[in-house]
Amino acid sequence: MNIADLRKSYEKAELNENASHADPLKQFAQWLQEAIAAEVPEPNAMTLATVASNLRPSTRVVLIKGYDERGIVWYTNYDSRKGQELAGNPFAALQFHWVELERVVRIEGRVEKVSDEESDAYFHSRPLDSRIGAWASPQSQVIDGRTVLVTNAAKYAAQFMLQPPRPPHWGGYRLVPDNWQFWQGRKSRLHDRLRYTQEGNSWLRERLAP
Repeated sequence: MNIADLRKSYEKAELNENASHADPLKQFAQWLQEAIAAEVPEPNAMTLATVASNLRPSTRVVLIKGYDERGIVWYTNYDSRKGQELAGNPFAALQFHWVELERVVRIEGRVEKVSDEESDAYFHSRPLDSRIGAWASPQSQVIDGRTVLVTNAAKYAAQFMLQPPRPPHWGGYRLVPDNWQFWQGRKSRLHDRLRYTQEGNSWLRERLAP
């Protein structure tokens, strides 16, 4: 089959101004909970886009670990490529794609590190293997093979036993949104698309052409 001929008719739901929340965080919370309830694969997975100092963009999938009125939180290695790019350009974009619900959420804004207390609390809630893994992986660096990771994991497991501390190079980021978009697939490619733009302490909600 020619991939250009692949088609899908989107007919599961609709999104309109009257039925959506005036606060984008509430709309996001509703859709995320609906994705969880629908048991879509990894509803907490989101694509994170950053831009390097040479203006080249890059994307990767990370997992949301929290959200509130302050923003969207995830955790990672600060020395990774995304960490280095955020250090030089602290703006990013996130995207959730819940294929089974025919929905997309796009979020843009400034990124900041969460507090050490927040990073510590989340780190110590993780399974032991994940905590050791944060020490074992020099994320985004070239390594000779998987043996490097296995050897590092064994070394740090022996060193820290059951109580590895949070690595200084590992912690949380929070994206503070100033722009949200909610996309609901509709029939005949006449999709619903609402944008929320921050204006002071309130949000301007507008419909965009799909």
